[in-house]
Amino acid sequence: MCDAASEAGEQAAMNGGAGTLPKSYIGDVGEVRQFAHIDPRRLEDYLHAYVPGYEGPVSTKQFQGGQSNLTYLLETRKSKYVLRKQPPGPLLKSAHAVDREFRVMRVLAGLPGEFPVPQPIALCDDPSVLGSMFYVMSHVPGRIFWNCRMPDLAPAERAAVFDSANQTLARLHAVDYAAHGLADFGRPGNYFARQIARWSRQYDLSRTQEIPDMERLIAWLPTAVPADDGRCTIIHGDYSFHNILIHPTQPKVVGVVDWELSTLGHPLGDLMYHAMEWYRPPGVDARGTLRGEDLAALGIPTLDDYIRRYSERTGFDFDASLPFYRAFNLFRTAAILQGIAHRLIDGNAAASNAAEITANIRPLAAAAWQFVDAG
Repeated sequence: MCDAASEAGEQAAMNGGAGTLPKSYIGDVGEVRQFAHIDPRRLEDYLHAYVPGYEGPVSTKQFQGGQSNLTYLLETRKSKYVLRKQPPGPLLKSAHAVDREFRVMRVLAGLPGEFPVPQPIALCDDPSVLGSMFYVMSHVPGRIFWNCRMPDLAPAERAAVFDSANQTLARLHAVDYAAHGLADFGRPGNYFARQIARWSRQYDLSRTQEIPDMERLIAWLPTAVPADDGRCTIIHGDYSFHNILIHPTQPKVVGVVDWELSTLGHPLGDLMYHAMEWYRPPGVDARGTLRGEDLAALGIPTLDDYIRRYSERTGFDFDASLPFYRAFNLFRTAAILQGIAHRLIDGNAAASNAAEITANIRPLAAAAWQFVDAG
C-alpha cells in the first residue's frame, strides 16, 4: 500500500551539489551502486502516481554519505527530490524504519513557523514496488559540514551556525508531541536504560569481533543511569552536523535530515550526543573533534556555554557533566558502527566508505571506557 502526503511542498534538497563544494562538506552523489539498484520503470510509474505535479523523466543518483538507509537524488528537468529506502536483504528488528522517519517529518513540516525539515511527499510500504519500503521527500539545497571545525567559515559565521543548530534543537524539544499525534511514537520514561538495552542487543546481534571494552560498557552502563526526571520530548537520535543542512549562503539551519533513530525520550539524549563534537577523542571518527581546539579563535562556544544557551532556551536544568553521558554516547556510536560492519559483510552497507568507518569501533569503545575510568 502506498500513502501520499497531502501536500508536495516546495521542491528543495539534501545537498546534491556535489563536486563544487569544499571537501569539508558532504552530500556528494554518484552512480547507484549495484546492490542499491532501483528499477527505473517502477520508480517512474510510482512518481507519476503519487508525487503531485511530477513531470518525468527522472535520473537517479545515490548519495555517498549515510550509513544505514539508502538515499537517492532524483532529478527531472524541473524538480529535484530525495528518496530514502531500506537496504535490501535481512534487517535487524526495528532498524531502517523509514516509515517512522516519514511520520515524524510530516508532523514537523506541518508545524507553525516551518520547522527546518524536508517536506515528506509520499510513503510506500509495498516491497513489490522497489524491493523495500521507501519514501520521497523534497530536496532542500544546503551545505552539510562533515568537519565540525568548519574550516571554510569565518569565526562569526561558525558562531552563527552553532547558535542556529542550538536553537533548532531547543525548538525540536519544545514540540508538544502528544498534541500532534505522536503520543505513541515512543515510550516515555527510562530513556537511557531502554537505549542501553537496545544497543547492547543490536551490538550482540551484529557482532563480528570480540571487543572487551564493549563488554565492560554493556555491564557498567545500566548501573550508572542517572535518576529519571520525567522529561520527555521528540528525540532526533543522530543530531550532529552531518545531518544538519546549512543555508547555501547564510549561517542558519534550513533542514534536519536522517530521522531514522527518532523516538520519544529524554532531551539530554540528543544534546549530549550532539555534544560529542566537543568531547569526541581524536582519531576515532571521520567527523573530527573540537577537543583541544582554540574555540575562541574559531568562534565556537565552549561546551559549557553551548549547554547553558540550550538551557536558557528550553528552561531545562540538569547536570551534563556526568561521565555516564559521554561513555553512553560513544558506546552507542560504536554499536551503530557495528551494525554497519555486519552489513558490510553481507554486502549491503549504504556508504561507500563503510570499511573505513567500521575500523573505528574498537577505539570508540576504548575511548568510552576511558571516561568511565576517569570518572
